[in-house]
This record gives sequence, C-alpha cells and structure tokens, in this order.
Amino acid sequence: MSVNQQDLDPDSTTDVEDVADAEEELIKKCEEMWKDMEECQNKLSLTGTETLSDSNVQLSLLIMQVKCLTAELSQWQKETPEMIPLNEEILVTLGKEEFQKLRHDLELVLSTIQSNNEKLKEDLEREQKWLDEQQQILESLNVIQNELKQQVVTFSESRIFNELKTKMSDVKEYKEKLLVTMGEFLEDHFPLPDRNVKKKKKNIQESTAQLITLHDMLEILLNRLFGVPHDPYVKISDSFWPPYIELLLRNGIALRHPEDPTRIRLEAFHQ
Repeated sequence: MSVNQQDLDPDSTTDVEDVADAEEELIKKCEEMWKDMEECQNKLSLTGTETLSDSNVQLSLLIMQVKCLTAELSQWQKETPEMIPLNEEILVTLGKEEFQKLRHDLELVLSTIQSNNEKLKEDLEREQKWLDEQQQILESLNVIQNELKQQVVTFSESRIFNELKTKMSDVKEYKEKLLVTMGEFLEDHFPLPDRNVKKKKKNIQESTAQLITLHDMLEILLNRLFGVPHDPYVKISDSFWPPYIELLLRNGIALRHPEDPTRIRLEAFHQ
C-alpha cells in the first residue's frame, strides 16, 4: 500500500478518495466471496461427517490433502513474489482467479467424497441383500429341521415297533420250527422203550407205561429254566426214563442239584 501510495499524486485528493472507495468496494466483494467459500466448506464438512464413517476413507482424504498442500507449497517456494500495482481491475481479476481455483479444488474433493459415498452405499446395499438372503435361508432351514424332527420321532417310534413286532414273529416262527424239528429228531432217534419187550420184573413193566418221551422231558426242563430262572430245578419223577436222564447228565445237557440228587436242571447255554 505504501509503495502504491507513493506513486499517487499527493496533491490530487480526488484520486486518493477514488482509490479509497475502490479499496472499500474490493474488500466488500472479497468478504462476500469469503462467505460463499465458508458456506461451501461447511456443506462439504457436513457431507463428510454424515456419510464418511470409515477411518480408512478419512485417512485417504487427509493424505490426499497433505499431498496437494505439499505440492502447492513446493510450487510457491519455486516462484518469486512480484509486486502488483494497486489497481482495482487487477485485484478483482486475481481474486476471481483464486476463488475459481479454490472452488475447482473444493468441487474435486466433493466429487471424490460423493463417489466414495456412492461406492459405500452400493457395498452396504449388497451386504444387506446378502444378509437378508442368508436370514431367509436360515429360517427355511429351521422350518425344515423342525419338520424333520417331528417326522423322525414319529417314524422312529413306528419303525421300532414294527421291527420288534417282526423280530418277535420271526423268533416265534423259528422257535416253533426248531421245536418241531427237535421233536421229530428225538422221536426218530430216542424213542420210548418198546412195551412188547419182555421185562424180568413186573414192576418195571408197570412203570414203563408212565414214561414220557425225551422231547417232553427237555420241554419240561426248558420251560422251567425260562419260566422260573431263579429255581430252574425239576423233581425227577417216575415218568422220567433213567437212561434218558443219564444221557442228559453225561453229555452236560442237564445238571443235578448240588444238595438234592433227585432234582435236575437244564444247562443254561444262553448265558
């Protein structure tokens, strides 16, 4: 200001007043443009605080600003300031250029932030869609699981009952077949003594009339073993033919009572 004032004619008061008016008008325009710039900065900061919550995005923006400021600083350091004469048109032009440049830079930053926000919105929508799909799948699987649990319980009970029923029927059929086969085998190979055979003593002939078959003896012992397992011994009666009793004892099929030799039991082969 002092240099430019020296160039002015000190005797010309009109020129001084014109310069003062020009300076005042220029200051007003600068203040208005500065207010506009502050409003832009406020809008930009509000936009950033509303949408940018990721620390990585903020860090990248800060790094970008540091690089821009560093490049601008190096550029200014290379240049040498020039004295600009105090002229209203020149100052207005320079101010407009600076504000246009600042506006351009702010628009670039705003565009970058908006593009990042759009990308974040797309990522959020995609993740939300994926989450909804997974939630639907989970709900469907839960429904299917509950249905399968009910089906498994019902199916298992009915299946086990049918299997047991089938096994019992097979066991009964096998038992009957086994008893029939054993009876036929015993009747063929272990018949009762012939009543027509002459006996030396009459009482032996009379006892022979009361004898039972080996098959009947085994059935009595078997029923006693499974019917009364805590006391499987059977009293030897006159209907038991002694040779058959001795046959069962010698082959380990039957056992005598350790304290009462008149009682025998069937060997528990199933244990």
